[in-house]
Amino acid sequence: MWRGLRTLVARAARGPHRPCTALGSGATIFALSSGQGRCGVAVIRTSGPASCRALRSLTAPRPPPPARRASLRLLRDPRSGEPLDRALVLWFPGPQSFTGEDCAEFHVHGGPAVVSGVLRALGGVPGLRPAEAGEFTRRAFAHGKLSLTEVEGLADLIHAETEAQRRQALRQLDGELGQLCRGWAEAITKALAHVEAYIDFGEEDHLEEGVLEQADQEIRALEATLGAHLRDARRGQRLRSGAHVVVTGPPNAGKSSLVNLLSQKPVSIVSPEPGTTRDVLEIPVDLAGFPALLSDTAGLREGAGPVEQEGVRRARERLEQADLILALLDASDLAAPSSRNFLDTVVTPLGPGRPKGSSQRFLLILNKCDLLSLEGPDPCPGLPPHLLLSCRTQEGLDVLLEALKEELAVICGDPSTDPPLLTRARHQHHLQGCLDALSHYRQARDLALAAEGLRVARWHLTHLTGGGGTEEVLDVIFRDFCVGK
Repeated sequence: MWRGLRTLVARAARGPHRPCTALGSGATIFALSSGQGRCGVAVIRTSGPASCRALRSLTAPRPPPPARRASLRLLRDPRSGEPLDRALVLWFPGPQSFTGEDCAEFHVHGGPAVVSGVLRALGGVPGLRPAEAGEFTRRAFAHGKLSLTEVEGLADLIHAETEAQRRQALRQLDGELGQLCRGWAEAITKALAHVEAYIDFGEEDHLEEGVLEQADQEIRALEATLGAHLRDARRGQRLRSGAHVVVTGPPNAGKSSLVNLLSQKPVSIVSPEPGTTRDVLEIPVDLAGFPALLSDTAGLREGAGPVEQEGVRRARERLEQADLILALLDASDLAAPSSRNFLDTVVTPLGPGRPKGSSQRFLLILNKCDLLSLEGPDPCPGLPPHLLLSCRTQEGLDVLLEALKEELAVICGDPSTDPPLLTRARHQHHLQGCLDALSHYRQARDLALAAEGLRVARWHLTHLTGGGGTEEVLDVIFRDFCVGK
C-alpha cells in the first residue's frame, strides 16, 4: 500500500501526464511563433481545447506523442491527405503549458511554402482560428501564468537590442519587480490590519501597546523606499527607450567622424570644409551595451550664414535635452578662437563646476591626438578631465567606450547590480499614487480615513502587477506583441 501511495505522490509532483484529449471550452488559436521569412526551422503553435484535435488531424494515422516529448511525424493536410512536411511535434496539456491551456507545437522546415501549407491546414480544422497579436501571452496572463509586470518584461525581452536591455527585461520576466511590489503590498496590508484592529478592539484594550506606532514606522520606511525608486524611474525609461547622447563641438573638431565611429556606419558626411553638418542627425545605436540615440550636431560658431545659424540654434536646443554630452575639440588646435570660445561657453559651464542639481552627464574628448607630438609639452594644460582619441586611427577608442559604459550605467541604471527598475510610465504612475496615498494616511486625523489611505495605496500596487487592470490598459500592453506570442 505504501509503495502505491509513494507512486501516486511522485506522479502528483511531476504533474499530470494527460494523453491528447480535448479539455475545456472556447476558441483555439494558431499562429507562426518564430520570425517571418526563410529559416531552418519555423515554430507554429496552437492554444485552446481543439489543440489535440489539430494535432491528431495533421499527424494521422499515427497517434499523438506523449506529453512534453518531441516526436518526428509526417504532417498531412487533413482534407486532401497531401504530405506537407516531416516535422517535430510536441503536445503540452494544460495547465502545464505557456498559456495554461492545451497547446501543440509544430517545428517545421522554415520555407514559405511549408509554413503557409501548415497554416492553411490548421485553418481547416474545426474550432481553430488565427491568433491576434499578443493573444498567446494574454491567455497566459488570464490563466495566472504571468503577472502584468512579467508580461511587460517578456515584451521588452522580445524587443531588446542591447545587452543592458536584455538583462533588465529578463529580470522583470523572472518576476523581480512583481516580487518587490508584492513585498511592499504585504507591508501595507500588515499596517492596515493593525489600524483596523485598533479601530475594532482598541477601546477594549485587547491589543498590545504600540500597535499604531509600529504601523507608522513601517509606513515611513516604505515611503523612503518608494521615493528612492521613483527618483530612479527616469533611468528605467531611458534603459528601455535609449539615452539621448549629443556630440557637440566647434566646426572641424571631428564630430561626424566620431558619430560614424560609434555607430559603425557612415551616417554623417565627413569633409575638411567647416560647417558641413547643418542639421541635427540622429541615429539609434548600441553604446557599450546600452541603448542610445546619438545626435550629430552643427559646429558651434558665430558669424555663419542663416542656414548654418539655424543648425547652431538646433544644436544648442539638443544640448539642453541631452542625457550625456560628448564635447569634442581638436587636440592639435586648442588655441584657435573657436576652440577657446567653445571651452568658455560650453565646457566650463558643464564641467566640474556645474550646478549640483544638474542631471546631465558630460565627457570632454580631445580628437586628432595622432597629430600631437609625442615628445612635446602637454598640449592641454589647465583643461578639465578629458580623454584623448583619434577617430582616424581609433587610438583611445577602448578607453572612450569604457567611459561611455560607466556614464550610461549612471544614466540608465545597471541591470546587473541595481534593484529592479521602473521601465514604463504606468509603473511610475501607480508608485506615485501609492506614495500619495501613504502621505494621506500619515496626515489623516481620523483612523478610518487613515485606513482608507492604506487601502488606496495597496490598490495601486495590486494594479501595478496586474490585479484588476482595466481592459484599456491591457490592450495597450499586449498591442506591443507580434502575432504568435
